[in-house]
Amino acid sequence: MDLKLRLREMSNKMQKERFSILILVALVFFPASRVQSEELQTAHQPQRLVLAHYMPWFATRPVSQVWGWHWTMNAFDPEMMNEGKRQIAAHYYPLVGPYDSNDADVLEYHLLLMKLSGIDGVIVDWYGLTDLHDYKSLHRNTKHLVEQVTRLGMKFAICYEDQTIPALEKSGRLTAENRVTHAKRELAWMAENWFQLKSYVRLEGRPVLLSFGQTGLTNKEWTQCLAGLKLPVAYFSQHHRRTSAMGAFDWPVPQEGLKAIQRFQKTSRDWQYSIPVAFPRFVDIYAEAKVHKSFGRIDDNRGVTFQTSMEQALKTKAPIVQIATWNDWGEGTVIEPSRRFGYRDLKVIQKLRRNYIDPHFSASVDDLDLPLQLLELRRKSKSPEQKQRLDMIRTLISTGKLKEAQIELKRFALPKTR
Repeated sequence: MDLKLRLREMSNKMQKERFSILILVALVFFPASRVQSEELQTAHQPQRLVLAHYMPWFATRPVSQVWGWHWTMNAFDPEMMNEGKRQIAAHYYPLVGPYDSNDADVLEYHLLLMKLSGIDGVIVDWYGLTDLHDYKSLHRNTKHLVEQVTRLGMKFAICYEDQTIPALEKSGRLTAENRVTHAKRELAWMAENWFQLKSYVRLEGRPVLLSFGQTGLTNKEWTQCLAGLKLPVAYFSQHHRRTSAMGAFDWPVPQEGLKAIQRFQKTSRDWQYSIPVAFPRFVDIYAEAKVHKSFGRIDDNRGVTFQTSMEQALKTKAPIVQIATWNDWGEGTVIEPSRRFGYRDLKVIQKLRRNYIDPHFSASVDDLDLPLQLLELRRKSKSPEQKQRLDMIRTLISTGKLKEAQIELKRFALPKTR
């Protein structure tokens, strides 16, 4: 028995000595201050996001009762067909044809395409809560988009079109004395319904909010609006940094093209933050539609414009990069796949994401066709069982299980038509 006790004591002693040696090695090679420092850096370092500016304003038959203004501009008739294409207010034609922004299958297609391209989410063009013009339907479409973004594990932020306020004044729905009160009410609604969501974009813990243009609220009015918020926001104005803004975001300037990027970078050099912009081209349809004169033109230049602007935006190392736009067909700034350019611009994003953000980003060029296959099956499928299978394929795509998604898409069998 004494021998067993002595052996046990020796074993315990050896284990203690071995543990002490391990602790000493850990302290030498991984000092506590260094470990803590790396943890703090990880916690405070913002994740870089690539976000696409998204327009929720398209309406088509039969999803909606009428063809919306953004497809017609009161000058084009989408019921007219020419060489397999509808007549629409755009120089380019969507790969999937004209669509309705309230079509859940189209929203799913767009977001899955973005995810496979290396885009983290959207900045949605939002016109507020008031029922004027098409503002009500835009709000409804935005809510549906947010639901899809959240379901797919993506991100979103709001770009507030405060030009709605002068429009409300002109219509008699708002008085000059109530401009700030109205804006505060809309910001409070966003704070209650969107800013708290996990999918909402934050910077330094604050929800990111953009405002488009300089013709809505004045600089003083924006200061008044933001001062009254219970939840502080990371506010960005367009081009120029307002007094109450954390910074500003850039936007294509047709008269200057790529030169405007250098000017913005120089202007924003001393700001705390800025949001650089990437764009493929600017070719609007306004003159042809007799809406007003064209704003000007930025040539596509065989993809060089997008490649250059995207690379320059990523080189700034800004925490947020905005692409203008995903789907402004009226101004031709689209990177959404078209009959003209296909997936070309999305391939560029894949490549640059690997170069500048995530070298392990695994989606390939061949994967970009998966959302289109899913959309086509959605449009043909009718039964609840088929819908469940397609929902499962959506989950496979959104979670990066792309080989499994490819197999399931090939296995999917639609009922034969007579």
